[in-house]
Amino acid sequence: MTKSSANNQKNGAPTVDRPAIVTREAWEAAREQLLVKEKAVMRARDALAAERRRMPWLAVDKPYEFEGPQGKASLLDLFEGRRQLVVYRAFFEPGVFGWPDHACRGCSLGADQVADLAHLNARDTTLAYVSRAPQADIAGLKARMGWKMPWYTLTDGFDADFGVDEWHGHNVFFRDGDRMFRTYFINVRGDEAMGTTWSYLDATPLGRQEIWEDSPRGYPQTPPYQWWNWHDSYVDGAAPDQKWTEVTEVGRAAWKD
Repeated sequence: MTKSSANNQKNGAPTVDRPAIVTREAWEAAREQLLVKEKAVMRARDALAAERRRMPWLAVDKPYEFEGPQGKASLLDLFEGRRQLVVYRAFFEPGVFGWPDHACRGCSLGADQVADLAHLNARDTTLAYVSRAPQADIAGLKARMGWKMPWYTLTDGFDADFGVDEWHGHNVFFRDGDRMFRTYFINVRGDEAMGTTWSYLDATPLGRQEIWEDSPRGYPQTPPYQWWNWHDSYVDGAAPDQKWTEVTEVGRAAWKD
């Protein structure tokens, strides 16, 4: 038993078998070796997203009604005029642990992870939360927890129809005019990775909409990085800032993919 292990046991802490302590050169070599596997995983994830963009779609013909801050809203309203919609079913209602002061702990942890929605909106994508709690309770919860996402009240069988009546999940939809389609569904441990701009976009049919992506013909694509902006500075239809474009071009030439 090492001196460290003995001290840990003496202090009541669990014994931890530490990895080897090595030189900087050995550490860099080990990191480069692992990086090969990490890059393989990243590329596999990109390939999976490309396959997801080619998934068949399911037409949504049944009307659904929600309650929002401004009153009744249809599923089409939840898009807020954008082409893509990600709907997360959060459990906040009577009978759920934490009610009425809190939503489900797991759903709340997920809500805490949600990135600023301006970046998602800039890619023609809306995120919305839905629960069965009344709007007054939802408004109070959002204010106390500091959450900004649109959050609607379920009033019909939307949750049962889309597999989220007994467990949380993200449903992804696409809008073509007034026609709507279900394009993907993520739940269980898949929900753990959600919250970043990238995790939401990778789940959508249009993806990140960048030129390096393997997407079907005709999908919108722009150079990577150039569309990024400060979350309070996006302007619909505006061309990328020329100075930022120059910076990103230099970066793309220097960075490894």
